[in-house]
Amino acid sequence: MSSNHTLNIAVGGMSCASCSSAVEKALLKVPGVQYATVNLATEKAQIEFSNPATPEQIAKAVVDAGYEAEVLNQAGEKTFTQSAPAKEGFGEGALVAIAALLTLPLVLPMIAMPFGKHWMLPGFMQLFLAIPVQFWLGGRFYRAGLKAIQNRTGNMDLLVAIGTTAAFGLSVYMMEQGSSHLYFEASSAVITLVMLGKWLEGRAKRQTTAAIAALQALRPDTARVRRDGVEQTVPMAQVQLGDQVVVRPGERVPVDGVVLEGSSHVDEALITGESEPVVKAVGSKVTGGAVNIDGLLLIQTSAVGTETTLARIIRLVEDAQAAKPDIQKLVDKVSAVFVPVVLVIALFTLLAWGFTSNWEVAILNAVAVLVIACPCALGLATPTAIMAG
Repeated sequence: MSSNHTLNIAVGGMSCASCSSAVEKALLKVPGVQYATVNLATEKAQIEFSNPATPEQIAKAVVDAGYEAEVLNQAGEKTFTQSAPAKEGFGEGALVAIAALLTLPLVLPMIAMPFGKHWMLPGFMQLFLAIPVQFWLGGRFYRAGLKAIQNRTGNMDLLVAIGTTAAFGLSVYMMEQGSSHLYFEASSAVITLVMLGKWLEGRAKRQTTAAIAALQALRPDTARVRRDGVEQTVPMAQVQLGDQVVVRPGERVPVDGVVLEGSSHVDEALITGESEPVVKAVGSKVTGGAVNIDGLLLIQTSAVGTETTLARIIRLVEDAQAAKPDIQKLVDKVSAVFVPVVLVIALFTLLAWGFTSNWEVAILNAVAVLVIACPCALGLATPTAIMAG
């Protein structure tokens, strides 16, 4: 009888709730996987599996679905990577700034209209500014949209790609017809705003996971162990239960244990929240990560590695972040049908206006539906709000 195992995977390349749903479906198709949940906000997946599934097969399923997979150990550290994320030449913030600078001249005439200023850049200049936004900075949406098509699903990136391409293509057609009614600013503004939303979402993720990083930083990398009367500094991985660990004043306690010799004040604020140090003497229990203030302590180890109190706290916080609240489950269900519904509405708009009015107006209205639906507030706002909460 095979026992269940738990696996944590960092998933890269997701952009909206539809992506996380696609990864979940791919994981659940792996023989032996009983449970899988993917959290878009933390970009992590939790999987419960048994034979014949293996971590390598599970990670490969994520990659086959079009995303990156980095298997994590219990401490949240990477063990192996199925597909490394591609590095960009510019930082995310710099790319958003470039997109904004290129888009600003296109939207300024719209901003100036309420003040009685009517001017417009020549069509070829608008095209020159819009091309890099559409195909360089917006290239990520085409790549992600292609992944969605390959997985026979729809996501926000696919909708952005379709909507902005429609607006861009219509503008090129109108420019060739000699019309001054161009829509390059719409396609560029949508791409810039969605990029800005993703950048802000990324900042929120980094800020809200800083607490876990701070907790992990409290764990010393080495410990001073006394064996056969000789003190030696060893990596934490080599510390064993029952070892005697020496902690000098000003150092962090590397393990959970009991004081054998000495007395000191120990700052345990990270565990108890107490602002004042606690007196520790022979027989007192100490917690890994606490700070030894003013005395030399000899501690007998009672817990190491993932079994220490600090490691369990980190694991509980990560589990709490990975668990999906009910609102996120609802968003996942809505996002799964959001893109197909928008595409159907746009097609209906095109046909209705085309047969009742004229096809030029029909195309304009259909493009308007696609462009307005692009930002997909459910996919961007909900994960960020949950993480901030």
